Amino acid sequence: MSDFNRIREKLNILADAAKYDVSCASSGSDRKNHSNGLGNASKMGICHTYTPDGRCVSLLKILLTNHCIFDCAYCVTRKSNDIKRAAFKIQEVVDLTINFYRRNYIEGLFLSSGIFKSADYTMERLIAVAKKLRNEENFNGYIHLKSIPGASDELMHEAGLYADRLSVNIEIPTENGLKLLAPDKNRKDFIQPMIKVRNDISRYKSEKKTIKSTPKFAPAGQSTQMIVGASGETDQQIMYTSNFFYKKFNLKRVYYSGYVPISYDERLPQIGSQVPILRESRLYQTDWLIRFYDFDIQEILNSDHPNLDPDIDPKLSWALRNLGQFPIDINKASKHMLLRVPGIGTRSVSKIIHARKFRRLGWEHLKKIGIALNRAKYFITCYSKSFESRDLTSEQVKSLILKATNSKFANQYNQQLSLFR
Repeated sequence: MSDFNRIREKLNILADAAKYDVSCASSGSDRKNHSNGLGNASKMGICHTYTPDGRCVSLLKILLTNHCIFDCAYCVTRKSNDIKRAAFKIQEVVDLTINFYRRNYIEGLFLSSGIFKSADYTMERLIAVAKKLRNEENFNGYIHLKSIPGASDELMHEAGLYADRLSVNIEIPTENGLKLLAPDKNRKDFIQPMIKVRNDISRYKSEKKTIKSTPKFAPAGQSTQMIVGASGETDQQIMYTSNFFYKKFNLKRVYYSGYVPISYDERLPQIGSQVPILRESRLYQTDWLIRFYDFDIQEILNSDHPNLDPDIDPKLSWALRNLGQFPIDINKASKHMLLRVPGIGTRSVSKIIHARKFRRLGWEHLKKIGIALNRAKYFITCYSKSFESRDLTSEQVKSLILKATNSKFANQYNQQLSLFR
């Protein structure tokens, strides 16, 4: 077999194995081109391409190897899984990255790996790729290294000097779930690298204030990923874990990956070939509400409501459970309450607050601002004699909104079909 065919076969195997890791977004880095090098990971330097469910595909996304010493029930690279194995040499990954970048196929590298020999041995090889790209190829593009659970503090520090983002997947939301599906792994091995990265990022930011030449350390921060649906956790358990990691480790993102049944194991749920994309979406929406909409996690998920409503988004669900707080006057309500109105996003809230300084806002103004009136009208009043005055129950409001939403998409679908008639 020729070298070209050998590399291509490895690429097919190891790129396919990497598709289950969704934590590959590259926003947040400000690494700029210098010394006439290759690439640029400044804020506007990365071109993203997203799949319909939100996955970033703009990076060369591969595993260093799919050999692994562990036998995690949920993982495609588990040692007992009967799959074709492969491993890249360090220089092969470097060459692939540079060649793909020169052809404008990619804007950076996302590199993960199965664990072979030991955590430190694997982490050393990941770092070696990034080090060669930076020092030998003068590559200034984006690099995301998937940190290996159990890797030493020294290696985690070195990794942060070459990578824009580091991430350690905690994999299963609860410790009991991890013990069930990956009994050879210890939750502490996931936590320790995250602590080191958090502390070193904090130290870098502090030293940068007084010493401008301080070397960058993971400028795009760290993230993690959880598998959803493999171990029976409720949405409440998943999001409480997520909230803990955001606060404890100052994460940039938590990613939620629907469990994919890649092999049979009696410990795993049997869901056929369907991936719970809708559940992923609802978790991301909840994540967004907590991070940007001033919601507390306990308002959305608690013992009375341990799971998200699959029919409606979590913001609408909360509003329907709290109809007593509505309607609010759009011209007087606080930013805190405006953010809680279904159909009004953060940008629209900013526009409303600015616009109402100069005039009282009516329905036409709100329509021009861009709020979703088919949702918001049940929860607000404005400068108008016309408003939703019916005394509706939460179930009635939900039904009306779902009907309007379904009708809207149905009309769009029919319009698209008419183009081909």
